[in-house]
Amino acid sequence: MKVSGAWLSRAGTQALLAALEAAGHQALFVGGCVRNALLGVPVGDVDIATDAAPGIVSNIAESAGFRVVPTGIEHGTVTVIAEGVPHEVTTFRRDVETFGRHATVAFSDRIEEDAARRDFTMNALYADRLGAVLDPLGGLADLGPRRVRFVGDAETRIREDYLRILRFFRFHAQYGDPAEGLDAEGLAACAAHSAGIETLSRERIGAEMRKLLGARDPAPSVAAMAAAGVLARVLPGADPRALAPLVHLEGGEAPRWLRRLAVLGGEDAPDRLRLSKAEARDLGALRAALGATDLPAALGWRLGPDLAADAVLARAASLEMPPADGWQAEVARGAGAKFPVKAADLAPLAGEALGARLKEVQAQWLAGGLRDGKDALLR
Repeated sequence: MKVSGAWLSRAGTQALLAALEAAGHQALFVGGCVRNALLGVPVGDVDIATDAAPGIVSNIAESAGFRVVPTGIEHGTVTVIAEGVPHEVTTFRRDVETFGRHATVAFSDRIEEDAARRDFTMNALYADRLGAVLDPLGGLADLGPRRVRFVGDAETRIREDYLRILRFFRFHAQYGDPAEGLDAEGLAACAAHSAGIETLSRERIGAEMRKLLGARDPAPSVAAMAAAGVLARVLPGADPRALAPLVHLEGGEAPRWLRRLAVLGGEDAPDRLRLSKAEARDLGALRAALGATDLPAALGWRLGPDLAADAVLARAASLEMPPADGWQAEVARGAGAKFPVKAADLAPLAGEALGARLKEVQAQWLAGGLRDGKDALLR
């Protein structure tokens, strides 16, 4: 079996692997680029595994004219810039001792040892410079049916790094077969070790949840997270029941993870997921809209077109009923509307009385679907 694609045939990438091979070393593509190419989905980062030690990789790459950045040299990784594209080149490794997110590793010259320390079998796939796939652990047997399965013993892999619990659900949402469900052994191990989530930084948890909720359909994975007790560790009080209706209502619209987070609910999401100030503000606006009765046009005026569309869909999912026909046009109309009454129109009112009257007239305008003009509102 072979992989192909523009990422594989880039001249700089090929020259880097050729330089390592010319010096007598193995140089293999590994992980996501191989997995995605085989699945026919876009390839992002290109990672390379080699039996050359980091210092040797640096010397070979610099001699070949590439720029080298020692991004993680103590863990065996250097970043080589080839034709402007960064390539993480990592020496084959084996774990000596693990401490959650941290591990003591020893460099290796065996691909089997390097593969054995990876998280999922579909990530333990390699390809040579010509695209021929190497499968030391039988990952192709899982990749074909889109089965996300831990390498070796699931509990051992999780104890090495509790972030793998969240990655298990996220990878199923991105690459798994929803009809087959999640791997039973992996799911049981995640449930048994869900308390390990508490040891992770909130930045890492937030990053994984963004990716999970940004998948095409995260609803089955999130429901499984809830059943396994993992969702309660990540976001206490979250309820996944409205997520599947929301995904259905979205149709062909691009996934927006914050919209999906809004229907999950849960306590203190901005802090627990380390949201930015802008994200926290938008999430607050969406959750407020879930409990309000604003018409789509009013939401468009208050929130702008994108966030208002999120609010309409999220509220419809929570109520388990589709939004009214033509809601998109109403949101757009509201987003472009201008409140027709100015403070000067309410003279001689001033101070608190003026503010109260403006607020009253604005509420009347919004309740009327933003259709009344100034004269009608002032009568």
